[in-house]
Amino acid sequence: MIKVIAMDMDGTLLNSQKEISPRTRQALLKAEEAGMILILASGRPTSGLMTFAKELGMERHHGLLVSYNGSQVVDCETGKVLFNQALSVEEGKAVLEHMKKFDRVRPMIDKGKYMYVTNVYDQMITVNKKEFNVMEYESRGGNFNLCEEKDLAAFVDFPLNKILTTADPEYLQEHYKDMMAPFKDTLSCMFTGAFYFEFTAKGIDKARALKAVLEPMGYKQEEIMAFGDGHNDASMLNYAGYAVAMDNAVEELKAQADEVTASLDEDGIAVTVERVLEKQNSSETI
Repeated sequence: MIKVIAMDMDGTLLNSQKEISPRTRQALLKAEEAGMILILASGRPTSGLMTFAKELGMERHHGLLVSYNGSQVVDCETGKVLFNQALSVEEGKAVLEHMKKFDRVRPMIDKGKYMYVTNVYDQMITVNKKEFNVMEYESRGGNFNLCEEKDLAAFVDFPLNKILTTADPEYLQEHYKDMMAPFKDTLSCMFTGAFYFEFTAKGIDKARALKAVLEPMGYKQEEIMAFGDGHNDASMLNYAGYAVAMDNAVEELKAQADEVTASLDEDGIAVTVERVLEKQNSSETI
């Protein structure tokens, strides 16, 4: 029986308008009423998940937020941090210093209510031949005020849950191996989107975060259903007892999934959750 629903955000729970569709919202509210807990598992900062958690009433149903691609877990009901593994100050400084070698890479870090970058006016990247204001997108999405620090490596004197870098997709593909070379054995380094490459503490991923909090709560892997669309969802889908890839997911994720549901704009999560609720209500298996 499914008792936990873990979901990636962008490309999975959120549609192309970056919203939870009415059908998906209703299906997830019914899941909570049936006793399931919801988990939002994203590369986004915790502050960028709060609005969606409230929309789903997760603070009333013991929901959890897995943020920064798995380096932090917060209890929606109490606000308590249940798990946190950040980059050390030394690791953060080393990554940010190394990024200076890549002139088209923009690092982004956050602290409190602020997102820090080296140049607040250097905001545009080119994605699919269109200009995209990535810094506005990230700062708005995380509910951050955007601030400038000319030398982020010198500025950082606090642990970082992650360092997010961005550039044109073609530039990242050409340079990401050099970007991660000094850290490939000591940190987790990964694409979280075509124009995002990020650094977190060693071993951090969504599966580790889920395991760290759900096992002490008594949940078993076979009671967990997970939805995702990207490479950074692979560990979570592998950990979950029932793995669901969106129709818009990367092919590698589809290959490992137990089910491929409809796309983000076709209420893929609702399609599967509605079926599971119906079958569990009639005491059937998935």
